[in-house]
Formats: sequence, C-alpha cells, structure tokens
Amino acid sequence: MNDQTPLLKNNNRHTYNNSHNIIDKNDDAEPTTYSSVKTLLCCSNFNYLLIFIPFGILSKLCGWSDTWVFCLNFMGIIPLANLLGFATEDISLRFGDTIGSLLNATFGNAVELIISVVALNNGLIRVVQASILGSVLSNLLLVQGVCFFLGGIRYSEQFFNVTAAQTSASLLALAMISLLIPAAFYTSVDSEKAIDGILNLSHGTAIVLLIIYIMYLVFQLKTHSHLYESETIDGDDSPQMTIYVSIGSLLIISIIVSITADYLVGSIEGLVESWNISRTFVGIVLIPIVGNAAEHVSSVTFALKNKMDLCIGVAIGSSMQIALGMTPLLVILGWFLGEPLTLFFESFETCVLVVAILIVNYLIADGKSNWLEGAMLLAAYVIIAMAFFFYPDDGQVSFIPKPV
Repeated sequence: MNDQTPLLKNNNRHTYNNSHNIIDKNDDAEPTTYSSVKTLLCCSNFNYLLIFIPFGILSKLCGWSDTWVFCLNFMGIIPLANLLGFATEDISLRFGDTIGSLLNATFGNAVELIISVVALNNGLIRVVQASILGSVLSNLLLVQGVCFFLGGIRYSEQFFNVTAAQTSASLLALAMISLLIPAAFYTSVDSEKAIDGILNLSHGTAIVLLIIYIMYLVFQLKTHSHLYESETIDGDDSPQMTIYVSIGSLLIISIIVSITADYLVGSIEGLVESWNISRTFVGIVLIPIVGNAAEHVSSVTFALKNKMDLCIGVAIGSSMQIALGMTPLLVILGWFLGEPLTLFFESFETCVLVVAILIVNYLIADGKSNWLEGAMLLAAYVIIAMAFFFYPDDGQVSFIPKPV
C-alpha cells in the first residue's frame, strides 16, 4: 500500500474546505438547496474578497486607471477561483475524479476561449497565439510544478493514475508534432509558396486533432472509463451540495470569471507600458497566469488534499484541451472568418513548447511525484519566463499575411 501519510499534518476523518476550516456535516443527511448555498458561501474565508467583484466591474465601466482595474479585478478573481474549485470537487464526489477534472478544465478554459475568439474576430493573430502558448506552458510547468512541490512537502510521495498519465503524455506528444510539422514545412519551402501550404495544412491538421480529442473523450468517459478509476483516499467524504446547486454555481461562477478576467486582461497592457515590459512577456507569461487563476487555485487545492488524479486531470487535462480542442477549433473558426490563424508558431516558441512537453512527459510517466520534480518544473518555467522577458518585440517574425 502506498505511503501517503502527510508529513506536516494528518487531516484525520474531518472534511476540510480550501482554507482548512472544518465543515461539520451529517453523512446521513441529504443536502438541501438552502444548505448547499450556505455551504458554498461559507466554505472559505476567501469569500470575503467577493466584495471586490462589483468594485472591479465598476472601475472598468467608470474608466478608472488600469492600475485600479487590474488590482480590483485580480482581488475579485481569487475567491471566484476558490469557489470554482470547491464546486468541482463536490461534483467529483458524485461522478468521480474524471468528470470533475474534465469539468474544471472546461470551465477554466472558457475564459481563454472567449478572449481568443474576440481577439481572432479583431484580427489579433499574435494575441491568440500568445494566449494559446502561454496557457499550455503555465498549466504544464507552473501549475503542475507548484502542485508537485507543495504536495511533495506535505506528503513524502504522491501517486496518480499511470494509465491516465501515459495517455496524457502521448496526446501531448501528438500536439507537439502538430506544431513541429508546420514549422519544418515553413523552413523547407520557399516562404512565398509556403503561405497557402501552411494554411491548408493547418486546416486539415485542425480537423484531425478535433477528431482525436473527441475520440479521447469517448475513450476516457465511456469505452475505457474503468482505466481511469482511482482509489479514493478520503472515503468518508460525501457531497455537501445538491447536484443542481453544484452545476448552477459552476455556470454562474464561470460567467463572472469571464467578465472579471476580460477586464483584468484588458488592463494589463496599459499597466505595464510604464514598466517597459515587452508585449511578448505580457501575452505569454502574465495573461495566462491571470486567465488560468481558477485552474491554478483548484489544482493546488487538490494537490494539498492528496487528490492527485484531480490535480493531473485539471493541469495536464487543461493543456490537452487547449492543444487538441481549443486551438484547432480556433483555427477552423479563423478559416470561416477569413483570418489566417495557423498552427505555425515562431521557431523560438515552438522550441520552448517542445522542451516543456518533453520534461513533463518524463516526470509523469511513472505515475508518482515528489517535491523535487515540482522544483524542476518550476525551474523550467522560470528559465522560459526569463527568456521571454528578454525576448525583444522587434525580434518577432510577422505572421503569415492573408493571401491576396
């Protein structure tokens, strides 16, 4: 039997919320709508920060400075991320870690999808690409690194589903190939002749990736769902909210998060103008950290509770959803909108993503983690972040123009 005894503290048989407060509950009593809403609102001391949400929205509508808009909306998104994780964990107690992690990744990525669609419709191809790359890097290295590191300090060694880890590694490798081939195509063909070829290649590859992602969902949820069943560590836990309140809270929280994150992201560029930070660094490092705040908090919370299957499902599952689901969807949407969004990234960005995927694949292949592996992932993210910090904006290759 795996040794999963906490090094710092044993939580015994009590149920802890995200602030480690004990929630008294009767295992025999079925939650009601009133008790569910009360539990959600009182689940954490972070909920006191909800007062910042109306002020954050007001700051944008009233045209306050970008500094105020950023700070108020940043404070408001913290309790929303905490509530999103609480609702997801409650749903996972009913349907299992697989459904819970899938829901968390989906609702967390809704923010990036909304922002990317708006940017794509406005022809901001580089913004869309930076958002995609930054989201994958932050989930794979930053979120996963923090989870492994903090979870490894609390527990000597943590274990997760090996089958799920190996499948994730294979799908991430496929996503890596889908970016490497257009880059190799561009360097092997005359630049003028490569324009139409890369557009057509990206459209075809996007359709293939979407089909693979749908097949993965069928594999995970239906035909081979037994392979993703994990041993429940806290067997005495039971849902504290009704299913309707849990799902309804996910929808409502995601809508508010999308509004708050949109205002927050919109204020970043103006905020850093006076700090002389490159737009590349903002788009690939700062925006994804803020936009993925909900997933970040949720994943770390699950890791501290030794629910590593949920943690892996949210962090790496979110990256797969972006690479195999959201990215090809945006490419196809750009196809219909007449915007030349392709799977061709700059050589430097492609190289960084390949290195990130390789190191993650090595570390998750054995189905267990510790704090040193978390430190390695964080070190890789810091090195990449420094590279983008010093990467000049004028060093960017202009994206492939629309065909005339």
